[in-house]
Amino acid sequence: MRFGILGPLRVGGGESTVTAGRDRVVLAMLLLRAGRLVPVEELIDAVWEENPPATARAQLQTCVSRLRRRFAELQLPGDVIVTDPVGYGIRTAPDDLDAEVFARTVEAARAAAVTGRPAEAGERFRAALALWRGPALGGIPNRSVRRRAQTLDEQRLTVLEECVEVELRLGRAAELIGELAEGVDRHPLRERLRGQLMLALSSVGRQADALTVYREGRRFYADELGIEPGAALQELHQRVLAGDLAVTRPEERSFTQVRALPRSISDFTGRQETLGRLVKEIEEDDARIQLLDGMAGSGKTTLAVHIATALGDRYPDAHLFIDLHGHSERAPLPATTALAALLRQLGVPGDRMPADTDERAALWRSQLSGRRAIVVLDNAASAAQVAPLLPSGRDTLTLITSRRRLVGLDGGKPTSLAVLDPEEAVELLGRVLGPDRVAAEPEAAAEVASRCGYLPLAIRLAGARLVHRPRWQIHDLADRLAPGRDTLTKLSAGERSVGQAFSLSYAQLEPDQQRMFRLLALHPEGSFDDRVAAAVVDLPLPEAQSLLDNLADSHLVDEPALGRFRFHDLMREYAQQLLETSETAASRRSATVRLLDHYLHVAHALANQMEPVASRSALVLPEPPRADLVQKSAADGAAWFDANRAALPALVRLAAAEGQLERCWQLARTSWFHLFMSGHLDELVDVHTVALRAAEQLGDAGAIATVQNYLSSGYFRLGRFAEAIKLMEVALRLRQQLGDRRGEATVRRNLAVAYGANWQLAPALVHSAAALALVSARDQPAEVVAMLNNQAILLMAWGRYPESRRVSRRQLSLAREIGDMSALWNALGHLGAVRARLGDYAGARRFLRLTLQFKRRQVNRFGEGEVLNELGAIERILGRPEAAATLHREALGAVTKSGDRTGACVSRNFLARALLDQGDVTSAADLYRRVLAEAVRMGARHEQAHALDGIARCLRDTDPAAARSHWIRALDLFRQIESPDQHEVSRLLTELG
Repeated sequence: MRFGILGPLRVGGGESTVTAGRDRVVLAMLLLRAGRLVPVEELIDAVWEENPPATARAQLQTCVSRLRRRFAELQLPGDVIVTDPVGYGIRTAPDDLDAEVFARTVEAARAAAVTGRPAEAGERFRAALALWRGPALGGIPNRSVRRRAQTLDEQRLTVLEECVEVELRLGRAAELIGELAEGVDRHPLRERLRGQLMLALSSVGRQADALTVYREGRRFYADELGIEPGAALQELHQRVLAGDLAVTRPEERSFTQVRALPRSISDFTGRQETLGRLVKEIEEDDARIQLLDGMAGSGKTTLAVHIATALGDRYPDAHLFIDLHGHSERAPLPATTALAALLRQLGVPGDRMPADTDERAALWRSQLSGRRAIVVLDNAASAAQVAPLLPSGRDTLTLITSRRRLVGLDGGKPTSLAVLDPEEAVELLGRVLGPDRVAAEPEAAAEVASRCGYLPLAIRLAGARLVHRPRWQIHDLADRLAPGRDTLTKLSAGERSVGQAFSLSYAQLEPDQQRMFRLLALHPEGSFDDRVAAAVVDLPLPEAQSLLDNLADSHLVDEPALGRFRFHDLMREYAQQLLETSETAASRRSATVRLLDHYLHVAHALANQMEPVASRSALVLPEPPRADLVQKSAADGAAWFDANRAALPALVRLAAAEGQLERCWQLARTSWFHLFMSGHLDELVDVHTVALRAAEQLGDAGAIATVQNYLSSGYFRLGRFAEAIKLMEVALRLRQQLGDRRGEATVRRNLAVAYGANWQLAPALVHSAAALALVSARDQPAEVVAMLNNQAILLMAWGRYPESRRVSRRQLSLAREIGDMSALWNALGHLGAVRARLGDYAGARRFLRLTLQFKRRQVNRFGEGEVLNELGAIERILGRPEAAATLHREALGAVTKSGDRTGACVSRNFLARALLDQGDVTSAADLYRRVLAEAVRMGARHEQAHALDGIARCLRDTDPAAARSHWIRALDLFRQIESPDQHEVSRLLTELG
């Protein structure tokens, strides 16, 4: 297909090949109306949305010309875009546009469904849904495009519901549950989807879960819409309650003569959902070969035996079991030996046993022919080992377990076992110890399960230690399993131990795989990608990827997402033991440096891309040892930080522990912007506190000043202004001692912000002016823009609106000259806020809405919250308090995500004022009091004063004396901080008399 709109815009078979924003909007509008003319006026409205320029038609023609050139580059026909006096259109062939292919495929599916061909209908519906790559025209935020794209998204949901309807009739409920659950989470108001999830759950015997889905929906409808579920959903609910949709159980069958399965474990737990799914799949989908793989101790054999037991009545003629010793101290069983053991279980005497392997396999298949049998091939080493043992008849169920993923077995359906959920793990421990014992110490039981990594084998061994030590309490065992106390040694009973199970898997690896396994144990926590692995072992990326795939296939590492890997906690401990005993100190040190350097160079490259020009680090690093890996990782952009957020703080601590002090503070610095912008402020403070100690150990005054500056930003955003100011004052003295004028200007700029946020406006303006003088003298336009930004905010806070407007205009002009778009939009936002304070609400809203779009694209949560609050204040002044409340709620959500506690108080004060103007005095007063308590705790005097003012407004009609008391306290605070709000409070007090 030449064009794709069922997901991000696709042209010529490639993603996002049209990059110019306006061109993308024009092309999207044409493709949404493929085969029809789109009027020029409609395209202009779509591109510019509000206030199109006088040259809009000419610019639209330019957009179309660029698209034609781009199409020519992609070798698309030149007449694809049609020009007409009325407008433009796009000409597409039947298979050119994915939306049109989708529509035709859906029509064919519906026709098949109507004419009684459900299997064909299901296939066609799935083919149609497979065309979708995400939300229609995702990544184009334009309102006109989004409005029309939402229609396509709605069509997709309708088709999904029709597809599910067909597949439920085909008996595919079990495989639909995950997809339906995700759909209901994303679209909780779609009753048909919710009903289908209830049907699917009921059809596999999960009536309780089906009822939970109904209750959650009913609660959501009541909270969001104030209504009850529709009649159809209510009727379905009653049918579930009555048991009309329960699964039909197989009839009881008599026992057979051949029973070679081991005894099933009586305390089996934690795999009920997997067990139910596999049993259902085998019963309904004719799945005759099941592959169960997972790490050592994950319960594969236990699950296989339980599946065989659950299905025993369907296969009455023989239940067979053999341990193939794929991962044991013995050599794996040869196929000839395994066949002999299986034939003996079927009663074949030794004198009838052929010597030749192929003849023995033929006899094995002949003996099973016509028998309804279950064969469990446990602990397989490889696909090659089990291939000769596979029965050929359709009446035999084969269950194969292995610690490796067995690829290459035709017809085998794989299931990889993860560890247990925390609740399941505690339940398993309770089955070993007795539920009363666990109920008496629930927290200790949860701790033991966690220390065991939720691994079934580890939990059973831990429970066995307690069973044989009746004087121990569960918390005694939890203490012995604490980190740093050799957990693997404790998790043993008799000849069984977790460490031994792991060592058998490790022994199967090739030497280069073993080395990678050991060195990856250096990675402290969280997941890592294949580029990290390549850096640590210093191998080409393709070679490292191959080794990782082998480790994942052996379940020595997990692959939770494509290209990302992690250790199970106990497996990490095992790998770390090997690292200590099998690698030299020099080898460990070199690998640690390679690990830290990779993260440091990627973070540094991304910080220089993401941070505003004035904030970018003066940090200069040498060339990265593996520039190829750094370049690939940096191409992920901000997503790299999101994926590695758990690892970065641990790596900073690792660097400190390993004496890599310079890398320690540098890694903290390069991670700063992401932590700050994404609101992970506690992590920011933790990381930079470690980095500060490292810089102090180095005795590097410049590093100390740098880390103090960025540590203070965390305190600042957490509302701990006094601590932030104290740190920056020390950093300022260090910069002055070093004669670092640029560094001094940066610290003074940040001091101005901190003093301003603490409503100490006089020193704030002093530092702002001094910083501006320093950067102006050094001809640093980017830094000048940053200083002007802060100065405009301070002047506005002090009520000096004309001065603030003048400074913002200068900032806007200079930002445009140097191409600093972030600063430009900040200036536009300041101008909007000043206009609002000067009474120009129409102009203010225009500026602020434009700024809001930029803040959202930038994912600047606290900036988004500030603009939303400004817009909400305008709506309230214009007599629309309901609209104001909506905006302030949005602002509160944004600043809460950013971690900005002071911003949260600001938003709540605004929201309370909007509620008061709506007449909801009770809610407003309650919210003001909550803000007051929080603001007092934080020492945020400005928000204390606003909360007191708000409480007084709530009380003035019912308790004038209390209102007067609150206003007097508010006025005192406003005067202390020299806020212009003091004049309004003074006027209100005078009115009250």
